[in-house]
Amino acid sequence: MTVTATVVELLPSAGFKVKLENEEIVVAHVASAVSRNFMRLRPGDRVEVKLSDRDGTRGRIVELLSVQGGARTAKE
Repeated sequence: MTVTATVVELLPSAGFKVKLENEEIVVAHVASAVSRNFMRLRPGDRVEVKLSDRDGTRGRIVELLSVQGGARTAKE
């Protein structure tokens, strides 16, 4: 199941706490396709998260939808 979420907190080892549309907080990591493109995620960014079928409190960030505070440059 894929849902829209907002990054709330950065965790160690490339983990993120994200808040789903239904106000639930889950722990997510960046999918390999996203990390290959080296996207830096910050609190407030909107992302698309694919939730685990086995554990609903974990997921994978599969796409960056929008950036908090406008567009970023490549140097950031």
